[in-house]
Amino acid sequence: MITGQLFKNALISGANNLQNHRAEVDALNVFPVPDGDTGSNMSQTCAAAVGELRVLPDSAPLCEVAKKAAGALLRGARGNSGVILSLIFRGVSKSFKGLETADGRQLAAAFSAGQAAAYKAVMKPTEGTILTVARKAAEAAVQADESDEKKTAAVLCEAAGAALSETPELLPVLKEAGVVDAGGQGFLYLLEGMRVVLCGGAGIESEADGAKPAAPKGPARRYRCTLSFTPAQNAEAAMQALRAFLETEATGGRVSEKGLSRTVDAEVDAPDALLSAVLACGELTEAAVRRQKTEQAPQTVQTPAPAQAPQRAEPEKEYGFVAVAAGAGLTQLFYDLGADRVVSGGQTMNPSTDDILNAVLATPARHVFVLPNNKNVIMAAEQCVRLADRGVHVLATRNVPQGVTAMLSFDETSDPEQNHLQMMKAAEGVHTAQVTFAARDSEMRGEHIRKGQLLGMEDGKITLVGDDLAEVAYRVARRVVKKTGGDLLTVYYGADATAEQANALAERLQARFPSAELNVVDGGQPVYYFLVSVES
Repeated sequence: MITGQLFKNALISGANNLQNHRAEVDALNVFPVPDGDTGSNMSQTCAAAVGELRVLPDSAPLCEVAKKAAGALLRGARGNSGVILSLIFRGVSKSFKGLETADGRQLAAAFSAGQAAAYKAVMKPTEGTILTVARKAAEAAVQADESDEKKTAAVLCEAAGAALSETPELLPVLKEAGVVDAGGQGFLYLLEGMRVVLCGGAGIESEADGAKPAAPKGPARRYRCTLSFTPAQNAEAAMQALRAFLETEATGGRVSEKGLSRTVDAEVDAPDALLSAVLACGELTEAAVRRQKTEQAPQTVQTPAPAQAPQRAEPEKEYGFVAVAAGAGLTQLFYDLGADRVVSGGQTMNPSTDDILNAVLATPARHVFVLPNNKNVIMAAEQCVRLADRGVHVLATRNVPQGVTAMLSFDETSDPEQNHLQMMKAAEGVHTAQVTFAARDSEMRGEHIRKGQLLGMEDGKITLVGDDLAEVAYRVARRVVKKTGGDLLTVYYGADATAEQANALAERLQARFPSAELNVVDGGQPVYYFLVSVES
């Protein structure tokens, strides 16, 4: 029988197994844009549950363990993959309600209820994703009709593995890239970790706890590097490669600018590789490399400190706003537009449901509009609707320009439902051109994309690849304007672009579209050199 203690240990083992393979799951991202964070999101979601499970007594019944895990997963959910995972275990918890123990058939029924809950919550379920893997695993377990939990756990894993291998046949983009679905892979790692305990094993430990032996070369050494240099002319391609290196190979990597000088500050395993990337950009003027006093341990599922009660504001007004944004300029912009709270996050750093919920509770309003401003944050925001003690209205804004336009369309004389419709209608009329860099080598539509190359995106889809920032930005923005016929253009330039570059882009667009109204805003956003909003 599956006791509360056994299920708790199984979940912790599963979370550790997922964390140990986090980087592998992240690497399955089929697109070269810097957002390959499925493994990280799922792992951080599980870490929220591990923290609460560890303090539960071993005597806790199964239903209490499942309920505690589901609640923690929901609040800690990050990204769409993390939210879907939390929804699966919410269904599992409901199926275990009132049970002190369960057998194999009840375990199968619980996962069946879990996948059904996840499918129901997703507006447009896509086959070939974690949803398919969870559904086929549960269906096989129910059909096996085994009372032995060991046999049921084995069927769940085997069926999940088979379903995962079929995901490329269901999603052409996976087949083209030669990978399986990242969310489905993460779910399989979780199930495999749970299976170890359910089948009588001691459970999988985190790498930091010694689950895997050290490599023959010994533990990795970490170095803190501060390198200043003066960029050479026409060094933009080398700068993109440097930023790609920092994105994928460094910890805390950033590039700061002072006059003509640039300074890179990062923690790396191989300082010579970082030095080579910097020297390719220009002349080195100052360098400091320090070995860290303590060796960097692999990331692991940590037990978070007990959560502090969120600051709660009593409603004093009818309407309030919570926006998600990254970058000092964009943060200030949303405050200027009337946002009560701005949650730091966006591409590559999805906030959790709890992060957004705490901002909602700190907003002194009876009705709070939430603007996720990223497609991978929307689902986490939507979970706040039933968790908050006030009305929460989530606007499905997929980027910052949509969020800005939505706020500008708010009418305080209208009711919440009317405002929701009006604001979303305005947001959907916004089209965007985005310029970022390739975080990894990739193949798309038969074209090879090199790590560090510039990517031009139209409404989130890669349509241009190049090495010249000014040219890629102009061409992709021009295409969006011509395609949509918009005549109101706003250029938001990021932390790795300059005001001069932004103004030069605006001047070229103004010359090409003389009747358009053009604005330039210092957004300070990471990841994206430019966001160009186009609307009529």
